[in-house]
Amino acid sequence: QTIHVAIVCAGYNASRDVVTLVKSVLFHRRNPLHFHLIADSIAKQILATLFQTWMVPAVRVDFYDADELKSEVSWIPNKHYSGIYGLMKLVLTKTLPSNLERVIVLDTDITFATDIAELWAVFHKFKGQQVLGLVENQSDWYLGNLWKNHRPWPALGRGYNTGVILLLLDKLRKMKWEQMWRLTAERELMSMLSTSLADQDIFNAVIKQNPFLVYQLPCFWNVQLSDHTRSEQCYRDVSDLKVIHWNSPKKLRVKNKHVEFFRNLYLTFLEYDGNLLRRELFGCPSETDVNSENLQKQLSELDEDDLCYEFRRERFTVHRTHLYFLHYEYEPASDNTDVTLVAQLSMDRLQMLEAICKHWEGPISLALYLSDAEAQQFLRYAQGSEVLMSRHNVGYHIVYKEGQFYPVNLLRNVAMKHISTPYMFLSDIDFLPMYGLYEYLRKSVTQLDLANTKKALIVPAFETLRYRLSFPKSKAELLSMLDMGTLFTFRYHVWTKGHAPTNFAKWRTATTPYRVEWEADFEPYVVVRKDCPEYDRRFVGFGWNKVAHIMELDAQEYEFTVLPNAYMIHMPHAPSFDITKFRSNKQYRICLKTLKEEFQQDMSRHYGFAALKYLTAENNS
Repeated sequence: QTIHVAIVCAGYNASRDVVTLVKSVLFHRRNPLHFHLIADSIAKQILATLFQTWMVPAVRVDFYDADELKSEVSWIPNKHYSGIYGLMKLVLTKTLPSNLERVIVLDTDITFATDIAELWAVFHKFKGQQVLGLVENQSDWYLGNLWKNHRPWPALGRGYNTGVILLLLDKLRKMKWEQMWRLTAERELMSMLSTSLADQDIFNAVIKQNPFLVYQLPCFWNVQLSDHTRSEQCYRDVSDLKVIHWNSPKKLRVKNKHVEFFRNLYLTFLEYDGNLLRRELFGCPSETDVNSENLQKQLSELDEDDLCYEFRRERFTVHRTHLYFLHYEYEPASDNTDVTLVAQLSMDRLQMLEAICKHWEGPISLALYLSDAEAQQFLRYAQGSEVLMSRHNVGYHIVYKEGQFYPVNLLRNVAMKHISTPYMFLSDIDFLPMYGLYEYLRKSVTQLDLANTKKALIVPAFETLRYRLSFPKSKAELLSMLDMGTLFTFRYHVWTKGHAPTNFAKWRTATTPYRVEWEADFEPYVVVRKDCPEYDRRFVGFGWNKVAHIMELDAQEYEFTVLPNAYMIHMPHAPSFDITKFRSNKQYRICLKTLKEEFQQDMSRHYGFAALKYLTAENNS
């Protein structure tokens, strides 16, 4: 039997919170689930991608546009921190499909400690006209007199808490629930002026007049942990606990003598590896999902005895992805010259973020390759950083870890796909752009007519081997550091070919942009239009991931133009795990060579005669 769950979810923070609730439900469940998410456009974008890439069997998700429902409730003044979305549970009879008979409604700050099917079974206990299953409020709020002039809305005794609701939709519709709550709200608002606890005040006012509507749920179905609650009287031992509700703006910092235990339960799901929840339900013929069917088909075509099987498999791995993990707000400049810096990183490069933000004031799109536990560490780091918190134009997209390789090109593609500007600067996380590069690139975009020409603008790359570098403020300063040996052209010591075509000798004296030709193994950092081709996912970890992309740009007849007054500097760091594997593992190098050859064959097939030069260039190099 499918269990239906409705949740109202709006904005970046709620989209993050709801994941923990969903994990706790998935962890204990034995039934197919159907989530009905009343979401604004932000939450919909985030959660639709998350569920698509999560690929959990026997879970269906439908979205309902919360913004369309605003007019239904916007006439009710509400002082609660949940804002207008805190009133939307009132209109579920109207919003959810008319053939849906019953639903469990949950707040996003809920954690399940048991199988949700146990709560679903409580519907069978409803009698007569009972249509709402609710737990009594565990604070004294509705008893009044908490402070001088405290006047709560009318309620039956302590009132009921609406963090967990069982709704019998078909009966509510027959009872004309819509009119019932509207009339009550209109009447009470004449004297109360606004709600303090959003939908909860209105539900309680309706119940005060019609007590027969309620089936009172045992209080362990909604143990409320705000400061002033009597929740401790609700459970004698841990086995009684079924649902925990963090209904305080302070969330995990509430005063409750068992809060340590609750916090640990919550943190378990917060940091739990979501990939483990992809398990099939036993005895449940799950409806086959087209995406997972395609994936199985692609994987079955691979040869498991192939020594490069793990590499080939990576191209088809679907990584769970949580877009916009933190609040994001940015309107691209209206002059159509705006540029987003694009990069990817894992936990060991996190310390670069603040420096990059200080050097680049424009929008940034980052893909972070993290485990669930690391994502929480990142969140704490970001929230504790004044530099990062003062920036709303950085999109952080979490791609969850899976498999043994660093999927560098998938990460780049995720970061590239989620930019809102017409141009992007394809960078790497270990580079600091020169001060003022953002403004300079915007001017160059116009000057070189990037809108109407296929160009890739090259930002020349340098490196320092010093951890403490006095960053050059101008090209002149950079050139003197180059002469003194505190700076080098990038990869000068190990891989000159990667940047040689940039022609640094010419750049030293150049005052106008100049064109360069593609050569084998060229991998500059470029500014391109957002419609540029994606990176090839077959290259993972270290090696050939950028080279292949630049080759593709060349095959599509992009012109490479070097910018005379732009530069970026690579900062030193310990070698990545993947470069270490490349250097120490012969099989890794053999597989990379094989993938490289296959890529070149694909290029020849795709671009025909024009792509022959890549094969000959490769043979000569």
